[in-house]
Amino acid sequence: MTHDAERPVLYIGNKNYSSWSLRAWLLLKQAGIEFEEVKLRLDFDPASPFKQALAQVAPSGRVPVLVDRGFAVWDTLAIAETLAERHPDKELWPADAHRRARARSLCAEMHAGFGALRNHLPMNIEASLPEIGPRILREHADVRADVARIEAIWSEQLAGRGGPFLFGRFSIADAFFAPVCSRFRSYAVPVSATAEAYVAHILALPAMQAWSAEACREHTFLADDEPYRTQR
Repeated sequence: MTHDAERPVLYIGNKNYSSWSLRAWLLLKQAGIEFEEVKLRLDFDPASPFKQALAQVAPSGRVPVLVDRGFAVWDTLAIAETLAERHPDKELWPADAHRRARARSLCAEMHAGFGALRNHLPMNIEASLPEIGPRILREHADVRADVARIEAIWSEQLAGRGGPFLFGRFSIADAFFAPVCSRFRSYAVPVSATAEAYVAHILALPAMQAWSAEACREHTFLADDEPYRTQR
């Protein structure tokens, strides 16, 4: 496979399921940074084409991976920081030092936490499972705590600013929370009016719409990412 040496290459997984891939892809698209996309079917068997292809570019064996001028960067936080350094004109972090530190804190919190939400409500863009979200919230206190924390973050960041983004304009923080917006919509998670407005705005972004449309056209069923459905 040959690539344009002047443009970075982003390796991603299935758009329907890969929330980490979405974060990096959305950040690039929304910022207007040109790149090439290589999509690999998620499969964590060591002998799978997915693992074999990634072994050629990065030792992590996971997506996303950004290869820029032959140099590989993996992990979404590292990719985000690299893009912010390479493209300061895009203002991917807030300009103000305190707001920038807060944005980094929120991204790190999302990166490392919210395990209950991830486990019980995995990203599944194509699915519409409105009965699942309310049931999971009733049954799992840890998921309720995760949702409450996310709502508190959004409420604090949007209060007095009127939105529509967490830091006034689209930033890395919005890219990091975009998969949560998708989860809330797929599973009809009941949230406040402020949270619902933020979800609607993020999901209506042209780049997010394009990702979602492609996710729905994949028609690839991965059982490990489908705790609530069987293959039809």
